[in-house]
Amino acid sequence: MSTADLLARHRAVLPSWMMLYYEEPIEIVSGSGRRVVDAEGRSYLDFFGGVLTNMLGYDVAEVREAVERQLRTGVAHTSTLYLIRQQVELAEKIARLSGIPDARVFFTNSGTEANEAALLVATNYRRSGQVLAVRNSYHGRSYGAMGVTGTRSWSASNLSPLRVSWLHSGDRLRGLLSRLGEQEHLEAAVDDLREVLATQTSGDVACLIAEPVQGVGGFVHPPDGLLGAWKKVLDESGILLVSDEVQTGWGRTGEHFWGYQAHDVVPDLLTFAKGIGNGFALAGVVGRAEVIDSVSAISFSTFGGNPVATAAGNAVLDYLIEHDLQRNAARVGAVLRDGLRAAVADRGIVAEVRGKGLMLAVEFVQPGTREPNPAATLRVFEECKRNGLLVGKGGLYGNVIRMGPPLTLTEEEAREGLEILTSAIAAADAG
Repeated sequence: MSTADLLARHRAVLPSWMMLYYEEPIEIVSGSGRRVVDAEGRSYLDFFGGVLTNMLGYDVAEVREAVERQLRTGVAHTSTLYLIRQQVELAEKIARLSGIPDARVFFTNSGTEANEAALLVATNYRRSGQVLAVRNSYHGRSYGAMGVTGTRSWSASNLSPLRVSWLHSGDRLRGLLSRLGEQEHLEAAVDDLREVLATQTSGDVACLIAEPVQGVGGFVHPPDGLLGAWKKVLDESGILLVSDEVQTGWGRTGEHFWGYQAHDVVPDLLTFAKGIGNGFALAGVVGRAEVIDSVSAISFSTFGGNPVATAAGNAVLDYLIEHDLQRNAARVGAVLRDGLRAAVADRGIVAEVRGKGLMLAVEFVQPGTREPNPAATLRVFEECKRNGLLVGKGGLYGNVIRMGPPLTLTEEEAREGLEILTSAIAAADAG
């Protein structure tokens, strides 16, 4: 069956709002390391990793063997109503690594579910349906998660179980605080929080949920220290801080194991997903025991933390630590970031190269302005694919190329991808 036939069948039975990448969508049929092959036999260097999910890359022997061992037991599923050894072992590791004292872990299947669980816990603990969120954010596609998502194109409904008040984002290119220096930005953001609490809430707010680096928002991040500055204000009223680490966790930023660690703070709740399963559905929330245990009714997750997914998760986490992939993310990410900045310094369509570690973005504008340029972004996106590189898109205005390669990316591969990307940017800049 041809790719065109598969596309026609896809469009006949799947929703129109399920976005497909590229003018000519591809089917990925195999992968190894950081490379994938499509149904037509074309090979690509993957700089997006299934949206930052294939954190170790493809066909990793240690993960495959761990999953096969579990499958050979004949038990792929039991539900969380029974003891699951792999789940307990993984929870112990994550609790220890979380930095949260007396931590408890609840497993789910996705980042959306993890954030829903965090909101459930926070609103139960505080006995309040009021929540603070950040503009330009993304937290998932369910009603609660959409309610705290500050990006209109990803908010499919205005219905929400929560009353949400909004803080300014850390966008330093065109956000309302963008013209301020780092210290002034921090001070203005704290003033904004105090004003929102005083004017838009009744005081008994459950939590603030924030991404240390906004993922779908285009890898935008505030000055380091902002979450810590916010937390000092939140602590005055007992408001919880939820750090959404779905994209920033597991050392991806290079600087730290968790994104929150750049902010001199320890969150009350931390959510995780994506990379920990390396393609298997695995996510969850971590928090202090007194907070997690505050849920007042019976709750469990049929598939969350199932034996197969947690077998994969244990293997992924062990591999990540044994190979010090956080350090690799810092080192190889610097090659990409510095190389990009040098190569596009005189390109009028590039407003900014930003990010941390192997979480990098390029924002495109109309030359000489800050006006978003989604057309140039699309041209770069398609040119990269044509020349064998897969990247992502994002940003509030659809004008950002996002890169979240596997954390195993080598310097040689980084330079290969860099050459393709900079050539694509040059072609788009030439018109």
